[in-house]
Amino acid sequence: MHGTTILCVRARGEVAMAGDGQVTLGDVALKHTARKVRRLREGRILAGFAGSTADAMTLLERFEAKLDEHGGILLRAAAALAREWRTDKVLRRLEAMMLVADAKQTLLLSGAGDVLEPEEGVVGIGSGGAYARAAALALVRKTDLPASEIAREAMRIAAQLCIYTNEEIVIETLAAGDGA
Repeated sequence: MHGTTILCVRARGEVAMAGDGQVTLGDVALKHTARKVRRLREGRILAGFAGSTADAMTLLERFEAKLDEHGGILLRAAAALAREWRTDKVLRRLEAMMLVADAKQTLLLSGAGDVLEPEEGVVGIGSGGAYARAAALALVRKTDLPASEIAREAMRIAAQLCIYTNEEIVIETLAAGDGA
């Protein structure tokens, strides 16, 4: 997925989801302050998306509907969306990925039917996702910084390396539940 970086970090009692603001069309940056991280369900769930903007917005709307259908239970809603995404002829063509998180878990969703919970509480998607994840893992392992500061610094590093990522970073946070 080109054109964005989304990172979720779970550390020291906090969950932070960060997204850059760059929107590109081919090799042209069209917008620098897009908001790709959202709060759902009265702010109890965070969602971030990478990929085609229209496709990502469609998936976000579908995910919200699945949350409503499943009483706000993150894993059930994510599994239902992934199943529909993989099997529906129209949804199957969508080019996007999502990260979702609540106080207890973080999940990566893809059109291949993936519902993955990251190890070490760090996951990144989009063109700069691997850079941001690597930086965040190093910071989680070697510092005592809170998740929000780890996410901000990791996103800055990704922006220095990935031409599709900028430093207009939006971060949303939640207090992590037990086992964070």
